[in-house]
Amino acid sequence: MSAIRGARERARTEVTAAIKEEARRQLAREGAAKLSLRAVARELGMVSSALYRYFPSRDELLTALIVDAYDALGAAAEAALAKADGQEPVERWGAVCRAVREWALAHPHEYALIYGSPVPGYSAPQTTVVPASRVGLALLAIVGDAHAVGTLRVPEEAEVPEAVRGDTRALAGTLGIELPDAALARFIAAWAQLFGLVSFELFGQFKGVVEAREEFFGQAVATLGRTVGLP
Repeated sequence: MSAIRGARERARTEVTAAIKEEARRQLAREGAAKLSLRAVARELGMVSSALYRYFPSRDELLTALIVDAYDALGAAAEAALAKADGQEPVERWGAVCRAVREWALAHPHEYALIYGSPVPGYSAPQTTVVPASRVGLALLAIVGDAHAVGTLRVPEEAEVPEAVRGDTRALAGTLGIELPDAALARFIAAWAQLFGLVSFELFGQFKGVVEAREEFFGQAVATLGRTVGLP
């Protein structure tokens, strides 16, 4: 009985992977807004009712693709962080940022799914939050390490509006970290700017403006690292 159950589980895993792979091909051709379970089933030679046993709705399939994309990007960032262990904080920061850019350039449609335009009618569930946090937590670990050893250059708290302090304190409480409000506010801005740089390159906004894109990106993220106070 256990052998039969194991075979069924393997078969289900293989079919689920095939469904998601075909869905990714649809993303590349049509975009997330036009993702269709019926079209996926047709391309795989399945009846749509069989596919619904794996993903009961388009939104559940989208969520699976989104979680996979966040996890793949997060894994790339974490691997870069581990590889840069022992380097100077700004160098570790740059290594993680470069890993984000490289993953995005290698997986443009998956990046667009998680950082492009929202999909009409889709609302991401809570299950996407932890995967979506992985890159930010990798970068935050660098800032936290610098703060722990006393080398983080913390700006004056007076520069942070009280309303923003409410946000930074709530975030610090959620993550269980100890960083001054001003340092965390600068970090959030730098994290957002990192994805702005990647999105501008990937979606063509740098065309005719920045041609030395790799070098520009390296200089920009080093500046962001210094902005958050890394030595």
